[in-house]
Order: sequence, then structure tokens, then C-alpha cells
Amino acid sequence: MKILITGGAGYVGVVLTEELLKRGYKVTIFDNFMYGYESILHLVENPDLHVVKKDIRNVNEHDLKGFDIVFHLAAVSGYPACESNPHSAQVINVNATKRLVKGLKSSQLVIYASTTSFYGKGGGDCDETSYIKPVSLYGKTKYEAEKIVMDRKNSISLRFATIFGVSPKMRNDLLVNDFTYKAVNDRSVVIFDGHSKRTFLHISDAVDGYLLSLNKCGKMAGKVYNVGDNRLNLTKFEIAQHIKKLVHFEIINSSLGDLDVRNFNVSFKRLQALGFSINYTLDDGIKSLVKLYRFYKQYSPYRII
Repeated sequence: MKILITGGAGYVGVVLTEELLKRGYKVTIFDNFMYGYESILHLVENPDLHVVKKDIRNVNEHDLKGFDIVFHLAAVSGYPACESNPHSAQVINVNATKRLVKGLKSSQLVIYASTTSFYGKGGGDCDETSYIKPVSLYGKTKYEAEKIVMDRKNSISLRFATIFGVSPKMRNDLLVNDFTYKAVNDRSVVIFDGHSKRTFLHISDAVDGYLLSLNKCGKMAGKVYNVGDNRLNLTKFEIAQHIKKLVHFEIINSSLGDLDVRNFNVSFKRLQALGFSINYTLDDGIKSLVKLYRFYKQYSPYRII
């Protein structure tokens, strides 16, 4: 089986690539490497890995020939990145997805990296049938892209909880990662709308969600699945208290509202009915992040001359 991963050098993509290679799949990754090449250097010698430096905005039908499965992860991800680059968010998240889908044959399965972010600020219980009204540009573009993908029959959409944990290509903007980084390095975390609830998932469990969809694609094709666990539906204050078990820092409760508005309780029963379960707790992820951030400074202003 030949697999293509768009965004394969990214935060989740590189971990997924590594796990698929371990299982003997032939994997091709498309990535424009705008954040560098370092994340995949440890995989380059694997004979089953093929690397294509390609911007998803330029993908064409020829690029997509010969693949059985396409994991579509390439995107402008997260509220800050989309708000800073609104044109790119539309072109990459939506237009490029439409271009990719158009270039595929009906026999090729697409597994799309969606998000629970677009459940927005409803505040209630959300499952895959819940009414959706995204409030952020990130949520709007990801939901629009999901509809494009799911308009074709041979597709699966995985609506992931907010992912946390260590990867060869780190993202510090994800909430648990961000809070832990600031707790370790700034010794303070400012929290907006601390009682708003979101849902979270360890990066290794997210990859397990992809692997499950690959193994059970016959049952899952044509449907949308929330990926996560009800035990990780948590408020921001609860996240901070878990970090406090390992790091001494100050929690600052801001009276200002959060610009990235989210407040919901997500149900994961549909995927759990197929056997999905998590192996990592929030504390597992925080422990690794604290270890990382005690030496890792991605945005250091210092230069060696």
C-alpha cells in the first residue's frame, strides 16, 4: 500500500510518517519545508520514504497518481496563524484542498485532518451531528475544507481535539504546549476565559486515530469522527493546575475575553465504538514538555556571531 501525507514534515505529520514506516508502508511526504528540514532528517535513510518538496497549492493530478491513501494534513493551523495570514488560510486550507480532491480518483481514500475547534462557543455537548457555526477564521476554513473532502464518497474526516506533546517539529502555540512553555520560561501564565472548556489529546494518541482509520477504512469511509477522550474535556484552569504539579509558576486570571472563542464538551462515542482509546494522560504529556522546555528555546533572540 502506497501512502501520501501532505504536510508530512509538520508537527503531527512527521510522527505519523515515522509510525507508518515502522509498520512497513511505503510513504511519500509532500511539504514545502517552510519551517526547515530538520524534523525528517532522522527518517531520510529509510528506503520506504520518498520526499517531495512541494507546496500543496501547486499539487496536480500527476502528483497524486499511484497512491492508495492520502492523509491530508497540510494547512495553516491554529487561530494565531490564520489571523496573521488570512489570505494564505483561505488559499491553503480551502482552495488547495479543493484542488487536491479534484485531482484524485474515486478509488483513492482521503483521510482528512479536521478539528473540534469549529464547534466554537456553544457551551454544550457536541457530537458529529451537532450544529456547527465556526467563530474563528481557522474554524471556518477547516470546516469549509472538510465539507469539500466529505462531498466525495471515499473520504474520512477526523475532528481532532487540541493536540499536545513533543514532536521532532514542535509547535509552541498549542494550548497545553504554550502554557507549559510559559510556566517553565516566564514563570507565569495569563489565562483568558479560564472556565471555558476545550478538549485535548496527546500527539501519540492522535497518530493512533490515524492508524485506526487506516485499518478500519472500510467501516469508516464516508463519515466524520471526533478523535479524543471525554476525560480530556478540561478547562484552561484545570490544565494550569496539572502543570503546577511539576512547575512553580503564577497563574494570572485576566478579565479580558479570549479572542479564540471556544467552549464545549465533546463526545467521542462514535470512534470509541470502533475500538479507539487513549494511552496517554495529560500528565504524561506535560511531564515530557517540561523536560523539553527546560532546555528548548525555539524563539531565542540570541545569535552566535
